[in-house]
Amino acid sequence: MKLPSQRHLFDIPEDVAYLNCAYMSPLMTRVRDAVVQGLDRKRHPWEISARDFYSGSDRLRSAFAELIHAKADDIAVIAAASYGVSTAAANLPLSRGQAVLLVEDQFPSNVYPWRELAREKEASVVTVPRPADFDWTRAVLQTLEEKKNRIAIAALPQCHWTDGGLFDLVAIGEACRERGTFLALDVTQSAGAFPLDVRRIQPDFLTSATYKWLMGTYSLGLLYVSERWQREGRPIEHNWIHRKDSENFARLVDYQDEFAAGARRFDVGERSNFALVPGAEAAIRQILEWGVENVSETLAEMTDDIADRAGALGLGTPPREKRAPHYVGLKLPGGVPANLLEALGRRKVYVSIRGTSVRVTPHLYNVPRDVEKLFEALEEALR
Repeated sequence: MKLPSQRHLFDIPEDVAYLNCAYMSPLMTRVRDAVVQGLDRKRHPWEISARDFYSGSDRLRSAFAELIHAKADDIAVIAAASYGVSTAAANLPLSRGQAVLLVEDQFPSNVYPWRELAREKEASVVTVPRPADFDWTRAVLQTLEEKKNRIAIAALPQCHWTDGGLFDLVAIGEACRERGTFLALDVTQSAGAFPLDVRRIQPDFLTSATYKWLMGTYSLGLLYVSERWQREGRPIEHNWIHRKDSENFARLVDYQDEFAAGARRFDVGERSNFALVPGAEAAIRQILEWGVENVSETLAEMTDDIADRAGALGLGTPPREKRAPHYVGLKLPGGVPANLLEALGRRKVYVSIRGTSVRVTPHLYNVPRDVEKLFEALEEALR
């Protein structure tokens, strides 16, 4: 179902064309209010009970679990997507001579932990080259087949952060299971805007920051952990709140070797953040009200229009079926001019340059006039 404009939920001036959600989403008013209300609680700490250290983060777990079709106990509250990737790297087995599979131009936070792990284990990194036909799924499956049992871990996104190139994670997940390959995902550039079902994908770990398509706050992330690693997993930090019976503040000195239930063993310290957590939950609740499928369908219509208009200007884009519906990367003849972002910014048009793509990523706050402003500014800049 196509959704009407939701610009009234945001504080975006009429003359601003913000087509840059993949960079950072603006906060909805309800999210901002939740953050302020949460922050105000610290003014009266005597009103914050022991239970409050758990209730907010548990509501956030439940909201994200509903979004990705998991259980609340499967979710850890973390500090950033990089924290989630590092947690996966600290737990997934890798032996000497084996390899981690990445893709070309992958986001650095989903590269550096794997490079470090490979060095430590005397293993290697196999990088899938960018496919000329834009078919990342075929390229990944082909590499998994060619490398046979050498690939121990596949660390991937759901869509490529530079231009939205799409990965069929259900097909990739099945291929990984057939080969005994562990699957770690960073879905920061898709969670909240593109349907995601961990029951079908069956990853070992899946992480997302909250400040992009989850429409929430910065310096917070969420981590899905499959049941195996909830039982066997080793957190990358140790803190008081993720241990069994930590709710009993009076007896925290009765030190516990046992962790709290489910994925909570992977929670970051101070996970109860009374400002950021309510904001992140409010944002995900709004996405659930919209419906991720509806968000995706609505944004697909916008990006299809942008891609069609870009083609008429002689700009290249990935084929519709090979890119995420909330993303479009524009390829300019002769490359991206050095001053393009400044030229667009003067017209209050905001996009990103990532790699060799002008990345255009709208959301429900965008209106047709924003697209008009984009192409008016592009035509002027390209002249």
